[in-house]
Amino acid sequence: MQARSLLRRALAGAALVCATHAAAQAAAVQAGSAEVRTAQAFEAARQQGPLALHAFLAGMPKGGDLHNHLSGAVYAESWIAQAAADGLCVDIATSSLLEKHAASAPNCGAGQRPAADALKDQHFYDALVDAFSMRSFVPSAGRSGHDQFFDTFGRFDNISPQQHMGDWLNEVSARASTQNEQYLELMVTPPFAHAAELARTLGWQNDFDALRRQLLAHGLKDEIAADEQLLTSALAERKRQQHCDSAQADAACKVQIRFLYQVLRGAAPERVFAQTLLGFELASVDARWVGINFVMPEDGYLSMRDYSLQMHMLDYLHQHYPKVHISLHAGELAPGLVPPDGLRFHIREAVDIGHAERIGHGVDVMYEDRPEALLDELAARHVLVEINLTSNDVILGIQKADHPLPMYLKHHVPVALSTDDEGVSRIDLTHEYVRAAEDFALDYPTLKQMARNSLSYSFLPGDSLWASAACRDPLPGSDHLTAACRQLLEHSAKASAQWELERRLQVFEAAH
Repeated sequence: MQARSLLRRALAGAALVCATHAAAQAAAVQAGSAEVRTAQAFEAARQQGPLALHAFLAGMPKGGDLHNHLSGAVYAESWIAQAAADGLCVDIATSSLLEKHAASAPNCGAGQRPAADALKDQHFYDALVDAFSMRSFVPSAGRSGHDQFFDTFGRFDNISPQQHMGDWLNEVSARASTQNEQYLELMVTPPFAHAAELARTLGWQNDFDALRRQLLAHGLKDEIAADEQLLTSALAERKRQQHCDSAQADAACKVQIRFLYQVLRGAAPERVFAQTLLGFELASVDARWVGINFVMPEDGYLSMRDYSLQMHMLDYLHQHYPKVHISLHAGELAPGLVPPDGLRFHIREAVDIGHAERIGHGVDVMYEDRPEALLDELAARHVLVEINLTSNDVILGIQKADHPLPMYLKHHVPVALSTDDEGVSRIDLTHEYVRAAEDFALDYPTLKQMARNSLSYSFLPGDSLWASAACRDPLPGSDHLTAACRQLLEHSAKASAQWELERRLQVFEAAH
């Protein structure tokens, strides 16, 4: 049964990519002169250096950011402002925000300081920015970029999502809008305390069926209503801040947002299973959640010990929830971080067992067993790899010649650039486009295809623009629609987003 499912996916993917390439090539022929001029302008900017290249690429339509953790996308300055507004305290020894236990408490405790002090003490403010991000970090004996990066999250995670998730959505969508992005798939871990408690009570069982039945029977789905309400309130607050229902609507209102349910892989197997089941259930009833992903350091003890077990959990749950999309962090590893055996199988198992439609990072692909065959398999099955260049550098020390991006391109594996945690890394998507162009000498058509890939391989619902003949003529992005094309765009969120990207590309290229 699994083999037939894989074959169907491969054939469907082949049809999509062939249609995508053919239609894109046809569009390129029609718009050729504009694209050629733009490519020449891009090369001229490249010759002037990174500043000119950044100025050029800032306005380039980029489609979407498919690998973006919401909490990691918020900049440190925002965490400080929100902590100050909420009256939180800072543990001086760890630079961590502490939960506010008593609204009437006039002072912070011993070894603590009000976060609001940072607004009037520049040295304290700078220390918190550095603690909440990679700014100013220099590796030292016993402390790597990997350590600093992942430690930042524990320092600001006492900021309440119930109070501030709308602020975060406003921030990341506004930043995306200024860079000509249209779409964000944001990874979020909604509250799952009830699921975790059920898992603790029931304990681990090597019988997926029995554990699933017991979790559902004991009210696992009771948590769904609260998770849906959190999202509803946050999205409403984002709309309010951006004036989306008024004549003065911000441009950021046009940035579409969907969500991926984050499962914390570095936990006991019963809790990972319970949270994964909750994620599948939530994505099955709420279309705003378009899929799931496993997060936390892939090199962690439990993440490594239970990796294959977790892939089999996904295999089992995929059979019950086949319409829920899966994107997985896999291969976010480097030599020396784990023993050599730990580099040999994660990407392959994510795809072959875990049903991953996209892979996040994929850095260790050339250390996997039969890497060339794996690359060909990814290409044949059209599994997109989400490329996070800055993240791979600061966490793993992987950059330039050590990065597998050229190998993915050589084997025609679809790729798209993404930010991972732009707030922690203090970057944006434009920065990643500049870095890709500089470090790997990518040309404008390659970057343009990456932007197209970000929407073609998104989990937006509906048929792809490129897989349908309905919108082949006139040129995609045109103001003149046939009746068949109009119907496709009205019924497919994906095709509609792709059409808008083509329109933006035409405007961008016409200016050069």
